[in-house]
Amino acid sequence: MEPVWLKNYQEGVPATIDPDQYVSLNALFADAILKYKDLPAFTNVGQVLTYAEVDQQSRDFAAFLQNNFKMVKGERFAIMMPNVIQYPVAMLGILRAGCIVVNVNPLYTSEEFEHQVRDAQATGLIVLENYAHVVTPVLAKTDIKHIVIAKISDVFPLPKSLFVDFIIKYVKRMVPAWKLPSFYWYKDVLKQGAQFKYVDPKVTGKDVAFLQYTGGTTGVPKGAMLTHRNIVANTLQGAAWMGKTLVPRKEMVITALPLYHIFSLTINCFILFYAGALNVLITNPKDTKAFIKDLKKHKFTVITGVNTLFNLLLNAKGFDTINFDALKLAIGGGMAVQKVVADRWQQATKSPLLQGYGLTEASPAVCMEPMSFTCFKGGIGLPMPSTEVTIRDDKGHEVDFDQPGELWIRGPQVMLGYWHQELETNNVLDAEGWLHSGDIATISSEGFMKIVDRKKDLILVSGFKIFPNEVEDIIAAMPGVREVAIVGAPDPISGEKVMAFIVKTNPQITAEDVRAYCHEHLTGYKIPKEIEFRATLPKNNVGKILRRELR
Repeated sequence: MEPVWLKNYQEGVPATIDPDQYVSLNALFADAILKYKDLPAFTNVGQVLTYAEVDQQSRDFAAFLQNNFKMVKGERFAIMMPNVIQYPVAMLGILRAGCIVVNVNPLYTSEEFEHQVRDAQATGLIVLENYAHVVTPVLAKTDIKHIVIAKISDVFPLPKSLFVDFIIKYVKRMVPAWKLPSFYWYKDVLKQGAQFKYVDPKVTGKDVAFLQYTGGTTGVPKGAMLTHRNIVANTLQGAAWMGKTLVPRKEMVITALPLYHIFSLTINCFILFYAGALNVLITNPKDTKAFIKDLKKHKFTVITGVNTLFNLLLNAKGFDTINFDALKLAIGGGMAVQKVVADRWQQATKSPLLQGYGLTEASPAVCMEPMSFTCFKGGIGLPMPSTEVTIRDDKGHEVDFDQPGELWIRGPQVMLGYWHQELETNNVLDAEGWLHSGDIATISSEGFMKIVDRKKDLILVSGFKIFPNEVEDIIAAMPGVREVAIVGAPDPISGEKVMAFIVKTNPQITAEDVRAYCHEHLTGYKIPKEIEFRATLPKNNVGKILRRELR
């Protein structure tokens, strides 16, 4: 497909970037640290790390891994932490040691943790003490030999750290009992690491930086091998796209999505770090009272999130007391942003909620709405620099403009493949380098794209195609509805039927009310035949609704 999207690029956005501008992600970080060494880089629970301190502490962490743990280039080291200051230090330290980062959701069960670290063949682990009990029962079944335990109190000086530790353990009881045969405390790792010599492992762009496991929405999680070149490319693509919107040294970003998720990792941590921004780490965004308190405390300029996070904030008590005067960029991704949420967000904050699109296998960013957009358009914008896209039918033939088909992607941000999964890799990556996304999309003659839905979520009612996103958008706009998920259910007559799961704010709403509302906006076969009201809907670690658990 010809790159018709280039004619609608914002002024100053290049058609291509150089993914080899930096030899590795480590080199990109080193450049940012040199530029911004005296600026604050990360803040959490009132504590701040400067760029220079991130540099020193990650260097010490790397030296400890090399000298004490004797870890070598290419070994896998797992991180099991929420958004705390120790995360970026450990992450960069692992990369600087030449090792591969394996991000693990700290909310995993022991069985889920065991499966992932066994699959990754991880030999090292850093875990926040609050989640060490998850590791205890299954450690012997893994390859993990080296463990570092971090504590929330690590970032506080004495004697406050002792007080915080006491409150967390014995007053709030946030640390379940755990027992491990051997480990090092995070603070001791940094202290000892400072005495060791650090040796540059000579990492190149071809080396794997992350084994980034998919969220499991497509079945058993698989580890996407993201190279240093992949991440460098996506960082430079994002930085080029945001262009003059991001002013070096002047930005402050709210990071509520966990850094162990690829969206937050690349957008918030890498791209904003590259711009010299201050990252405000939100450890538990579900605690809306504390979250809003943090938002009121900071004059933030950027915020990212998924649809459910923005919806959560909009419905939270005290949201109307936040000052949004400094906000200039709000980015939604990870799942479809619903128009009703985007419109409410803009009305409340005076800032548009721009939508992007990506997937773990593409590091993740593929498309983004132009920074010049002043309102929600409902699409995913244009392909980013150095990114090729094509829309194909089931036989692999390119379809016409505005016709739905599977989105294929090619670019320097596309993964190397799945870790030890050759068959799965071949299912999504073809010989010409195209990544078959599994998403149904359209592209206009101007290059603007829309995601219609996931290919696997398509519902067929008597031969008619129904895309859940369309029905969800309609029902979500109904007064009294907070959240909705649409799935297909077996039907003996039509093959499948539309089923709706709804979380409502108005207890008086009935199934008949929902159907009557749908009749005003949808053709008959798209209207849910079954409607079930629930208190909550199943979500993954970033708040994306899991339709597969509702089928």
